[in-house]
Amino acid sequence: MGFFGFLLLGLLAGALAKLILPGTQGGGWFVTLLLGVVGALLGGWLAGLIFGVNMGSFFDLRTWVIAILGSIIVLLTYGAATRNRGSST
Repeated sequence: MGFFGFLLLGLLAGALAKLILPGTQGGGWFVTLLLGVVGALLGGWLAGLIFGVNMGSFFDLRTWVIAILGSIIVLLTYGAATRNRGSST
């Protein structure tokens, strides 16, 4: 898969992960989409490392599942890391 295909996959996976996750995560849509790209990268790396599975073509269901799960992991991590950052007591 080319660079722009992977970028588009990450952006869409980030948007889908935002829709799947309950509640509100800070950062807005732009940060969510960027985290989606990072999540797609992370998902592909973890899938290759743990299961020996690589990301297939753009239209492969396995590729989308890996990218969305990676995006969810990154969004949850980002939400946990920034949860108490706004409150200063």
